[in-house]
Amino acid sequence: MTAVFDSRSFLQQLSSAPGVYRMTGAGGELLYVGKAKNLKKRVGSYFLRASGDPRIEAMVSQIARIEVTLVHTEDEALILESNLIKELNPKYNIVYRDDKSYPYVRFSSHAYPRIGYYRGAKTGEHHYFGPFPSAGAVKETLYTLQKLFKLRPCRDNFFAHRQRACLQHQIKRCSAPCVNLISKEDYAADIRKATRLLEGKADALAADLTVEMEQAAEALAFEKAAALRDQIAALKRVRESRALTGGAEDLDVVCVATHQSASCVVVMSVRDGMNLGHRSHFPKHAAHAAPQELLESFLSQHYLDQPAPPEILVSHDIGEETMLEGALGSRAGRKVSICLPQRGAKVRLLEMAQATAAQALSTRLVEAASMDDRLLELQRALDLEHPPKRMECFDISHTRGEKTVASCVVFNEDGPLKSAYRKFNIDSDTPDAQQREGKEQITAGDDYAAIHQAVKRRYARIKNGEVSAPDVLFIDGGLGQLNAALEALDELEISDLKVVAIAKGPTRKPGLEELILPDRELPLRLAPDSPALHLIQRIRDEAHRFAITGHRAARDKARVTSSLEDIEGLGPSRRRALLNAFGGLSEVKRASIDALAKVEGINTALAERIYARFH
Repeated sequence: MTAVFDSRSFLQQLSSAPGVYRMTGAGGELLYVGKAKNLKKRVGSYFLRASGDPRIEAMVSQIARIEVTLVHTEDEALILESNLIKELNPKYNIVYRDDKSYPYVRFSSHAYPRIGYYRGAKTGEHHYFGPFPSAGAVKETLYTLQKLFKLRPCRDNFFAHRQRACLQHQIKRCSAPCVNLISKEDYAADIRKATRLLEGKADALAADLTVEMEQAAEALAFEKAAALRDQIAALKRVRESRALTGGAEDLDVVCVATHQSASCVVVMSVRDGMNLGHRSHFPKHAAHAAPQELLESFLSQHYLDQPAPPEILVSHDIGEETMLEGALGSRAGRKVSICLPQRGAKVRLLEMAQATAAQALSTRLVEAASMDDRLLELQRALDLEHPPKRMECFDISHTRGEKTVASCVVFNEDGPLKSAYRKFNIDSDTPDAQQREGKEQITAGDDYAAIHQAVKRRYARIKNGEVSAPDVLFIDGGLGQLNAALEALDELEISDLKVVAIAKGPTRKPGLEELILPDRELPLRLAPDSPALHLIQRIRDEAHRFAITGHRAARDKARVTSSLEDIEGLGPSRRRALLNAFGGLSEVKRASIDALAKVEGINTALAERIYARFH
């Protein structure tokens, strides 16, 4: 019989300092991780009165031990709690997983700055604007900047070796500084205008452009005046299409929508007075989580990885604003305010975000219900004991045997599990390297051997317990591919796996796919409107896309670098210097010995070897 946790004795000796507590069950499983400004008061609240929350009461009834870690400040407690939740994934905590960092618009430090999409750590040499809530918001902004100010989007290598203006100039989206069609001063002026727009000073910018247009007209510079007129008109359309925020500068609006089994947290970002859009988060948690707890957990986890704005509007009063404000403010290096607005433009922003969260959650629930129907139908079609929880699919991609790549995509009850995707390079051009790595040597273009090798490499890891086994393994192909996969599984002594080949059918039209199973003489054909077939098509198409993407990347890389890698004395640094100097392999091939020898690190003897390689 499991001993009852003695909460009275535990609380009598518990410190009132700030810290983090970990609740553990009788079997050693971690139930919950929490933080507190006052540990004695916070932990005692679980035992001194009934919470009325069935989830919390169920958790408290399972507690066998509580461990605490004392810290000096609330900020340290917040960081430790977030790290433990992400690392240990406690049963009753709300876990937010968002592996993608937020994107930015970046102006490079070049003499003619390049505008571009950027995601990653910021450095001091460039100028960044954001963060934006999505890649779509960044791309829309870049399109606007090109249309308004004709700023260059091309890479520096491309820019440095242009001899005539590119297509972007022809369609009036670049002023072509690469061929000196605009002066450095005028380009810098356009950069300053774009900066003012991104800083939320659109009204002042429009007024200055109007004055500049009138001055150009008075000076009889009618072409310049017409260009400024067009800029003003385009800027007006931008201001009208982007939702203004009633004077708000930098803030996030965080709203939560809940359902019995799921929830959605939406973050709407306002930067420099402009609404940049939103991002939806769907946390994993036990049923009946309270909105206040969802918000509090989100704020403490999300803003440790993302910079907190000066103001955060929330849809519910979370009760721990002071502690969170202090911790987030300490991390950001300035004051951070968390509030529930009561009137004015901020309430309208909150209502907009709340409606967005409700719609996103509704869509998610509909998709989940549709996925459940598809899984049940697939269970019946393939005669499985239960609806499949994990499905994998393999596909092969190559160009006449060149740079063969096998893809393995993974789906679960929620759809694609992209963190589990894997690519396998099946390169028959380097047999020595393959043998060193323990790979089978195959003939270029042999899809059967490629499937055999990929399946064997993948499921050797499953046999060793490194990854989870799927309920269904799909192979994109016919009977030959199926037999190759079965042979690989037999060699690994794996016999309890459901394997299905997806053949395209006689006319190769969607909806006429044939499913080839080892235990059936004739292929299985599902109705074109079958939910199970739609799921299989989606998995097959995703495997195909992932394989093609991997193959193209490997092929393009090989075509750029392989010709240079064979040259004695030309290491990675010198290859990079060559490609940077000439802008690409085609220009390197056309270069003379004298031109090659001018590149840093390339002497005359090496230049002669490079020239001889291509001539």
